[in-house]
Amino acid sequence: MSQRSERRGIHVDQSELLCKKGCGYYGNAAWQGLCSKCWREEYQKARQRQIQEDWALAEKLQREEEAAYVSSHSSYQTQPSQSQSQPSLATFSKFEEKKTNEKTRKVTTVKKFFSPSSRTAPKKALVSRLRESHEGKTPSPSITRQSSIETDRVSRDFMEFLKTLQKPGREIHKQSRAFIESMGNKKDLGAEELSECVQDFYQGMSDRLLNHFKGSSEKVERVMDQVEKYIMTRLYKSVFCPETSDDEKKDLTTQRRIRALHWVTIQMLCVPVDEEIPEVSDSVVKAITDIIEMDSKRVPRDKLACITSCSKHIFNAIRVTKNEPASADDFLPTLIYIVLKANPPRLQSNIQYITRFCNPSRLMTGEDGYYFTNLCCAVAFIEKLDAHSLNLSPEDFERYMSGQASPRRQDDPAAWLQSGSRFNPALSQIHNNLSVLSNLEKRQQQVIEGAQSLQTELVEWQDSVAREVQEIMERYPLEIKSRASAIDAENVENDRLPPPLQPQVFAG
Repeated sequence: MSQRSERRGIHVDQSELLCKKGCGYYGNAAWQGLCSKCWREEYQKARQRQIQEDWALAEKLQREEEAAYVSSHSSYQTQPSQSQSQPSLATFSKFEEKKTNEKTRKVTTVKKFFSPSSRTAPKKALVSRLRESHEGKTPSPSITRQSSIETDRVSRDFMEFLKTLQKPGREIHKQSRAFIESMGNKKDLGAEELSECVQDFYQGMSDRLLNHFKGSSEKVERVMDQVEKYIMTRLYKSVFCPETSDDEKKDLTTQRRIRALHWVTIQMLCVPVDEEIPEVSDSVVKAITDIIEMDSKRVPRDKLACITSCSKHIFNAIRVTKNEPASADDFLPTLIYIVLKANPPRLQSNIQYITRFCNPSRLMTGEDGYYFTNLCCAVAFIEKLDAHSLNLSPEDFERYMSGQASPRRQDDPAAWLQSGSRFNPALSQIHNNLSVLSNLEKRQQQVIEGAQSLQTELVEWQDSVAREVQEIMERYPLEIKSRASAIDAENVENDRLPPPLQPQVFAG
């Protein structure tokens, strides 16, 4: 199978990452392939059209209402008698009821689009009760304390930063505080309306800063980063995964989907990564850690930094494996593989949070925008992954998804472990340990066979030595002669003899 056919389900042309309107900025699947700028323009146009349609509908209902009222009133006046007027009274009552319902619906429809923050008190109470039942009695004291500490730290850092700007800093702080207070009264807004409020504030603040710094985009970006950090840290609890959105439902769906795809291997995704190389394995672990750590950050810019760090570790793993710079075609399959291994918590909520509340300039250009766009593509690929994308037959794909079979060979544990070692460090260690044990078993068998052979040789040598000794003894029999006795050996009274004479020397 050729390399091109292997990549048929994963390859994404880099032009597909750009905005569909051809403005040159990066698009986003959450914005239907448009960049943040084009999406806001389209959203504003659609909203204006909806408002105009609702006004036209309200005017039409008003005219129908007036015409029906005039017709009913004239027919009521032409009734000749009281007895004959009873049916028309009933008809008029029904008409009054219908008129009230239509008027109420018309007013509610108009308020929905022109005053989205104005809700009825019972609805606010209902939302409050639902929130309390969902969150429990009170949040954990440790979590509240940690949140308060982080908020205070960010506030202090923001104030220290604004002191360097002097007079503009005081105005920025005043507007930021006022915006946070105004957002506290808009908790019942939908996710898109909350995003629109934040993005409008970003745009207005950015325009004023551009006028003040006379077009210095670097200074504006630096100030906007601090403004975003301050605002989103304070608003995080109310705008991340809001109750008015279906982000939590999408999170659960994505998590179940990734769990069901646990059997997908590196070979199926054509991932050019060899995890048996220590440096590559370390980069893979760091990439997984970064993508999981994204959920612990509060600021959209910090979440983007986690995605960027994860992507850089992926590029390093590919470079070490291939001994050459990684390409974009290699990056996307590897990113998909990392997401499948990590199964990041609240992945959809984090993506939507970044999409809605991040400074739009970061998502439209730069490496942060590029890596984030690739992550959105990876998640979209996982959601639509099928047999064709993995070069499998539909039957095998369904059996693997249902858990009836596994792509790894069950009748050959060694082959299963060897194939699993390429995508799981634990299985790789098990495979290495089994190889060592197999070698030790072979060496032990050789030692046992050598010991048995040595024992046999020792027995045979002992027998051969015994035979040779016996032959020599038979050939040369041992004769033992009696030893000659001393002269006085038989004298039993030798003890009574005087001591022998000793030679003496006389002086002459």
